Amino acid sequence: MTNPIRTTDDTARALAQDLMQKARFAALATLTPEGLPAVTRVAFGLAPDGAPVSLISTLAAHTQALQHCAACSLLIGEPGDKGDPLTHPRLTLNGQSKILPNNDADHRRLADHYLQTHPKSKLYIGFGDFHFLKMDITDAMLNGGFGKAFHLTPADLGL
Repeated sequence: MTNPIRTTDDTARALAQDLMQKARFAALATLTPEGLPAVTRVAFGLAPDGAPVSLISTLAAHTQALQHCAACSLLIGEPGDKGDPLTHPRLTLNGQSKILPNNDADHRRLADHYLQTHPKSKLYIGFGDFHFLKMDITDAMLNGGFGKAFHLTPADLGL
């Protein structure tokens, strides 16, 4: 069987980084405390260091799942208006989540940065149950369209 994974090149790196820069939401995959997979939509942004972040509530089931098991995946990239949705690029980011308490020293700096791309979050960013989720990427998978699959490292993503 032919290996469908191509050698990672600068074009793949640029596409993955572009998808991360443009994404404003993602599908977050977690494992529930019962060991079942769960997927939900979350806001997506980048910290000043380029790491993926989201603003999440401790009341949400996905936050409770992440408190139980920090391993997670994010899927970013949306299909365009035309054509087969499976031909549009998408990026899966795998890694370990870290919930940053809203009383953390970096919270204000991260909040100011996050609000530049997510201004509507101003309505709830100061609520006591909202914290930042930061993801430490271990690896990624880019599907750049039909027949364009790549494995990526954190370095390929500029992390």
